[in-house]
Amino acid sequence: MITTQALLSLRPNSQFDLRTTEGVQVLTWNDKGQTEPTQAEIDTEIIRLQAEYDAQEYARNRKAEYPAIADQQDMQFHDAIDGTTTWQDAIQAVKTKYPKSG
Repeated sequence: MITTQALLSLRPNSQFDLRTTEGVQVLTWNDKGQTEPTQAEIDTEIIRLQAEYDAQEYARNRKAEYPAIADQQDMQFHDAIDGTTTWQDAIQAVKTKYPKSG
């Protein structure tokens, strides 16, 4: 399988057409300034990009669960007035639930 992301990662700003015809991907290389990557290069880049994406799962999960910025600011305001740690506790709970990998 070829992905546009892998092609652009290997050859930034390259010109190509990637189409699927009857379940088969067809790559037409239109870039005269850069050589077409080999299938082995593409396969290796797809694996690298997938590993990079997988390694950031914790960050995507955290982002989805952190309180909205306005809510965090409200927590910080009240923590400053009340001497509490509501905001730190909320953030730490998410970080504990989704620890940073590696």
